[in-house]
Amino acid sequence: AMHCCTATRTLLRLSNSAACALGHIELQEIAMPNLTTLDTAQLIALAAALGWASGIRLYAVLFITGLAGTLGWLPIPEGLKLLSHPAMLGASGFMLAIEFFADKIPLVDSMWDTLQTVVRIPAGAALAAGAISSVTGADFGVDNNVMTMVAALLGGTLAATSHATKMTTRAAINTSPEPFSNIAMSLVEDGLVVGALWLATNHPLLFAAALAVVLVLSVVLIVVLVKFLKAVLRRISGFFAGRPASA
Repeated sequence: AMHCCTATRTLLRLSNSAACALGHIELQEIAMPNLTTLDTAQLIALAAALGWASGIRLYAVLFITGLAGTLGWLPIPEGLKLLSHPAMLGASGFMLAIEFFADKIPLVDSMWDTLQTVVRIPAGAALAAGAISSVTGADFGVDNNVMTMVAALLGGTLAATSHATKMTTRAAINTSPEPFSNIAMSLVEDGLVVGALWLATNHPLLFAAALAVVLVLSVVLIVVLVKFLKAVLRRISGFFAGRPASA
């Protein structure tokens, strides 16, 4: 009887240990899905995400994508392998550090955005084209070169849209003298870039729906903020035009 009880307790302990181990493995699989390959939907979503996010945080996009490929978190498409090169990671990481702080200083952020206009849009086009390089054009009845050109065109357009939205938003925020709104908006943008890249590779259909909503909101926001900035400029010009007359 004693041997039977001992054997029973041993079996119970083993079963509990096995259950805990299986539960731990399942939790790890849920928390950190192992992406070994990207299907066509994921590649298209990644191309769109890279294009859109480049208009907001180009150097963060370059560094995060390259680092994810180096660490094995993301299977990098062939056209983006260059991002994982140590020299590229060093350069993008250095520029990311500069942009991270410059983007949170009032007025400096707008000047930085203006300078980056000539970089972000073509970079967004190039990244989208690189992401789509692993997609076979025959699946869509077109040549691979046509697929690349279409991806570059859409990626550049998405980058231009997000960049214009960012510039007008920051210009409107800079009409306020306090710096906290700049810092808060910059941190929100940081989170949006990371979230977009994650959503595109893990839930491409959800990303597509979210991107459609964001694009509509971006157009509305640009129109509203441009009207607001024009009104501010009219007040400023009216103030300076009226000051000599009142003196």
